[in-house]
Amino acid sequence: MRSTATPRLLPLALAVMLGCGLPASQSAQAAPASTPSASEAVTRATLDNGLRVVIVRDTLAPMVTTQITYLAGGYETPAGMPGSAHALEHMLFRDSRGMTGAQLNEMTGKMGADNNAFTTADATQYYFVAPAQYVDLLLQIESTRMRGALMTDKDWGLEKGAIEQEVSRDISDPGYLAFADAERTLFAGTGYAEDALGTRPSFDKTTGADLRAFHDAWYRPNNAILVIVGDVEPQATLAQVKTLFGSIPSHPLPARAPLALQPFAAKTIARTTPDATGSVQFFYRFPGQKSADSAAAQLLMDALSNARSGLSELAAQGKVLSANAGAQTFSNAGIAMVSVGFPKGGDARAAQAAMDAQIAAVLRDGVPADLVEAARRAELAQFEFNKNSAVTQASAWSQALAWQGLDSPEQAEQAIRAVTVDDVNRVARAWLKPDQRVTVVLTPDPNGKRPPDSSGFGGSEKFGSDDKLDAPLPAWAATALAKLDMPHWTLAPQRMTLGNGITLIVQPESVSKTVTVIGHVDHNASLQEAPGKEGVARVLESLFDYGSVSLDRNAFHKALDDIAANASGGSDFNLAVPSEGFDRGMALLADDELHPALPAEAFAVQQKTLSRTLAGELQSPSYQMFRALRKGLLPAGDPGLREATPATVDKLDLQDAKDYYASTFRPDMTTIVVVGDVTPEQARATVEKYFGGWKAQGAKPDTIPAKVPLNPPSYTVVPNAYASQDQVLMAQTLGLDLSNPDRFALTLGNDVLGGNGFASRLMTDIRVKHGFAYGAGSGMQFDRSRSTFYVQYGSDPGKVAPVDALVQQNLHAMQTTPVSKAELDNARQYEIRSIPVSVSSVERIARELLGWSWKGLPLDEPMVAARHYLDMTPAQVQEAFRKYIAPDHLVQVVQGPAPEKH
Repeated sequence: MRSTATPRLLPLALAVMLGCGLPASQSAQAAPASTPSASEAVTRATLDNGLRVVIVRDTLAPMVTTQITYLAGGYETPAGMPGSAHALEHMLFRDSRGMTGAQLNEMTGKMGADNNAFTTADATQYYFVAPAQYVDLLLQIESTRMRGALMTDKDWGLEKGAIEQEVSRDISDPGYLAFADAERTLFAGTGYAEDALGTRPSFDKTTGADLRAFHDAWYRPNNAILVIVGDVEPQATLAQVKTLFGSIPSHPLPARAPLALQPFAAKTIARTTPDATGSVQFFYRFPGQKSADSAAAQLLMDALSNARSGLSELAAQGKVLSANAGAQTFSNAGIAMVSVGFPKGGDARAAQAAMDAQIAAVLRDGVPADLVEAARRAELAQFEFNKNSAVTQASAWSQALAWQGLDSPEQAEQAIRAVTVDDVNRVARAWLKPDQRVTVVLTPDPNGKRPPDSSGFGGSEKFGSDDKLDAPLPAWAATALAKLDMPHWTLAPQRMTLGNGITLIVQPESVSKTVTVIGHVDHNASLQEAPGKEGVARVLESLFDYGSVSLDRNAFHKALDDIAANASGGSDFNLAVPSEGFDRGMALLADDELHPALPAEAFAVQQKTLSRTLAGELQSPSYQMFRALRKGLLPAGDPGLREATPATVDKLDLQDAKDYYASTFRPDMTTIVVVGDVTPEQARATVEKYFGGWKAQGAKPDTIPAKVPLNPPSYTVVPNAYASQDQVLMAQTLGLDLSNPDRFALTLGNDVLGGNGFASRLMTDIRVKHGFAYGAGSGMQFDRSRSTFYVQYGSDPGKVAPVDALVQQNLHAMQTTPVSKAELDNARQYEIRSIPVSVSSVERIARELLGWSWKGLPLDEPMVAARHYLDMTPAQVQEAFRKYIAPDHLVQVVQGPAPEKH
């Protein structure tokens, strides 16, 4: 998968690592006065050249998403070249006639947009999410790539090393390698046998001419589907589509090879893994998305993964660490996956026997009708929940038309309604046969081996380039992006404080008949767990799944199933429910949150589960990497360095969990956000009805850790025998917090340095100019008392030293020389114009409002930040980096291949 965005996951880990508590998730959304009916909102057309177009007007936020899907993926690749479709996906981010790859990257940043692409076995999709006013630019970009992607040998030579690094990352994962082996067995001799990712040998054979041929054969308007969803005028948008795409000629498509599945012998694949826990996985052939049994197959997997299923009970009873069921479905076939987890040093055979018994019971007795009906209600509710995001709406349309071969998502909904219990049982008995599966056993073991074909992947000079990244934009983009205006802010939340201290925030939205509730109890286990009781918070969190004093686990989850709701309790709690079930859903959520059952049997199960999990987790490379970083950043004895171990968990008892609950779960430390089809008055009355009796006892606890000084420099190597690359983290503490306005200058400077994808200095210097790494980026994490700056990249071990030198060089340059006006303008435009994207779904609205509130920020925080960004100068950015960034104090942790034994 190719993206111009910098990964956003690391700040979460850093916040927890520094003892700042768990930050709320990202993003938020907007509020329309009214919503068009379904018939009014959808505009459809098929152009004369065969391009199918769907436009859905969605006024939730002033943003738009475009998804263009080409019906060509791994299945259509030439024999012996399984990565061709994936390689072509990468190349469409390179040069086209009238638009260079560098211009594409810069336009994406200037629009404040996110873009990405992915390749599957059956299709390849390219998508954007951007402010709605740039829909014409997005269409211009996609028509340019369809019409004129160049795919020169030069560009392929530059990109090949990058895609090989992506492959290198995946083949460092034993789980991926085992899945790929299973796929080859299940689909031998067909286009589904090889994963669409590709291999190094296939890329070594590939030329620019091969990719042009693949593009010319399959990337035709008559083999593409364009879905546009957002706050756009449908007829004007359709007219623009016709103007930009209408003259691209159609072309006869190559014949697709028919799928001819061959008999196979059941087999077991055994591998070791560096992960903390092991797993046993069953892989079966399964109906594809175009199959008449697709809907029944979906309900079967939903029923198996239901919290009340026999499979899920295995984990609830402690017979396995975890239990899951799901499917990876192609258009014409699929793979059902059922798995259970076991601890490091645990009995894989016992775990497999337990799972076998559950599958055998399904084949013998059938799936309980109640679980089938619960699955149906949940799937039907999901069609309504899809309306809460333009992206999920667009994806539903793309999936229906491109992968399912349907006329609309409504046809998929009708298929779900028509499924019977007999259909589900027939599918189960036809496909989940023990002699027709591949079994994968992944056993935790730190002493693994590097993949045999990974040597030399990534970081090679062969994809280095001296191409300029600051060429003028195409005229059609330059004019549209020239003027920077403040975005229209569409949120108008009401904040209230209830009598018991709960902070309630309500944002009405009318895009669907659903309500989303997210809550947070301000807490910090590092500060609040009693000495010697490390791990009690994690055990407690796992117990909310077991229901309340009045409803045991089975009854609680059945009550949720009856109203098609999803809910979970804990210090971070949530509810997603159709509007008609809002009152009942809140009653269940409050019952679980305020009166958790905390049964002794469940405590014993979860205590043992956590202890066994920690036994492997503490030895895993990923944990050791962040542990080393934490130790480098925090002073000795800091509460943030406390860690749960098997020994501390084994000493806990049920009363410890009850005491921790009593001391940390308080209404006056709780924020609840309600977003959706509800009025502020209704939301307040319902919250007061079910949460109003919750009372706090004693003084409020302190959940904000003390400030820490600047850390000393350090360097740690964490061996990972499975890895083919080094993963590198460099970080330092920052001497400011969320209340300090200097963070706005640091944010813009970080965009210039490494936070704005391919347009950033680090990406340009490390990847584009020198070719030392596939990606490199930087980030800032600001919190209430502790903040962090970090740099991350992945490269061959031999390239770490030169990359480090470039990082240092760029950091010093940020301190000694003002950023250019063009760089600052790009950063300013990205931050301000991305505001509508950051609040573009109901869930993102809820999570953003929650995070801003409990961290003490205003509920229009992005607009406050935008006003700072508008007035920022290059000198202010330089001064902020000079004041807070300390290149000579970086903590560096390298996780990578262990030295080979001779």
